[in-house]
Amino acid sequence: MKGLVSGGLAAAGASVLPRSASAEVPSPSARHTVRALWRARSPLPVKRAEVGVAAIGGRLYVVGGTVQQGDEAPTWASTVVQSYDRRQDRWSSCAPLPRPLTHVGVAALGERLYAFGGFTNAVHLDPQPDAYVYDPYGDAWERLPDMPVALGSIGVAAVRGRLHLLGGRDSHRVVTPEGSPVSLGFGTVRTHHVFDPRHNGYLTAEPLPVESRDHAGVAVLGDRVHVVGGRVEDVDDNLDRHDVYDVRSRRWTQAAPLPAARSAGAAVVLDGRIVYAGGECRPGSSTETFDDVTVYDPGTERWSTAEALPGSRHGFGAAEVDGRAYFVAGSPNCGGGASADTLELTIRF
Repeated sequence: MKGLVSGGLAAAGASVLPRSASAEVPSPSARHTVRALWRARSPLPVKRAEVGVAAIGGRLYVVGGTVQQGDEAPTWASTVVQSYDRRQDRWSSCAPLPRPLTHVGVAALGERLYAFGGFTNAVHLDPQPDAYVYDPYGDAWERLPDMPVALGSIGVAAVRGRLHLLGGRDSHRVVTPEGSPVSLGFGTVRTHHVFDPRHNGYLTAEPLPVESRDHAGVAVLGDRVHVVGGRVEDVDDNLDRHDVYDVRSRRWTQAAPLPAARSAGAAVVLDGRIVYAGGECRPGSSTETFDDVTVYDPGTERWSTAEALPGSRHGFGAAEVDGRAYFVAGSPNCGGGASADTLELTIRF
């Protein structure tokens, strides 16, 4: 029944602030604490989870995912797109996605926002090959050529004018646990495709090393794409892997692993370092999410600890705006729930 926990159908909750208590996760590689300050900002207009998040032109964009109005039952896949102006601390509605999607892979390139794949049904069912580009000035989405494979929970990284599409879930195996009202989609991939906007087409690149995976954290430092954590299929096979793809040499190497294996956390680059926060599920628990925050320094090849999230969560996203990181939405429980939280993080090294 572990799949039910990781799938996203538990009762949705309100804001997860203030911070909930949780057990410490041993992290022997995280010896130095980074000074960090968390600040609650204006909440989303609606509770959300399993979202895609990216920043363009000083604004934060939150795409698709689970939506919950008040205490109503959550909507698994949505077309909702909202943007955040940090200077005014205000949210606005944007043109909706062309179709309802959850677990969309999102990244910003130039002055545009790109969205790839996603599921249309719970739990992790009906992955799609869809690809879209959003113009914030015209507030409009445009359909791009479909991905070579239909996938959800795909990792997306923008590097040197191209978008790298990493791993994901094809849900080729559907399981309905005995007595369950829902089915679960299983099956992840190692595929690595590259979308080139200049030629409006896809290339095939060196696949992810060793394990197939989805729900991974993705971050870009220079010409290198970092893929952190993720799961082979479910939360009982989370990974602590940290793989790095050099777009110049077109080769994968390994870097320092996460202090603890997890998936569905949020990754963002801040001041030349990778910040990875949250995730699901804590070892030995089918309900507890992570609240810890770890910071990777490529110069020292080490993960360090920072002040914990003001409430454990997974299924959220993060992006950097004007030297600050913003973490948005997410579920306080493994497998389900939603929140309207907007959290601002500043770090001193």
